[in-house]
Amino acid sequence: MELDAISLILLALAIPASFIVSAAAGLGGSLILVPAMMMAIGTKEGIAVAALLLACNNVAKVAVYRKTLPWRASGTVIIAVMLGTALGATLMLKLPELWIRYAVALVIVVTLVWEFSPYHRAKKAWGVGLAFCSGATSGISGTSGPLKGVALRSLQLERFYFVGAASLVSLVGDTTKAVVFSQSGLLQTEHLVLAGILVPVMAGCTLLGRTINRKLGERWYSVLFWTVMGGYILRLVT
Repeated sequence: MELDAISLILLALAIPASFIVSAAAGLGGSLILVPAMMMAIGTKEGIAVAALLLACNNVAKVAVYRKTLPWRASGTVIIAVMLGTALGATLMLKLPELWIRYAVALVIVVTLVWEFSPYHRAKKAWGVGLAFCSGATSGISGTSGPLKGVALRSLQLERFYFVGAASLVSLVGDTTKAVVFSQSGLLQTEHLVLAGILVPVMAGCTLLGRTINRKLGERWYSVLFWTVMGGYILRLVT
């Protein structure tokens, strides 16, 4: 994996930034890391390596947020994401990505309308469906977009438990992608070595992200969350 100077600088900035944002908001790492990796080393390899690094970073997040992991509440979302991710990763590049973008955009519109619905039980069921779709789009394009965040919001968890749930779901999704990509030959030994070298960076950035999360009030965390969601939507549109 040979990189020029510009690519090295890009990754040196994007990798820690993705880890910090992911640990502070619970999700959003792929929003930064996937495009950076794709620009640096190519589409297929970039998506695969980003999945590997984010999976490893999510191990650190789960360890840091271990006291606020809502296993029972997020169980159905985790299973849905795992199944959707396995399907999406298997289909990666076999379907036109433009089709995926249109489908995700349609789901976003329906979801925003559904947010005003008073039927909370139906919202939870909708959240499980979104979780499956988020896994599928993540497997195909490398990022789940805003669907995972909206699916987790349907669980109506307190902020720290939300971040814990997002860490669990992200760990399952990224690990599933990494396994599928490894079996297909996209991930090589050098990529595993890179992940090992970055373990101290993951640990430091995750602790910094948790500190940021703790210092944020509910209002500013909401701003951070919807900024990440807006970034996902903007990426889909562009």
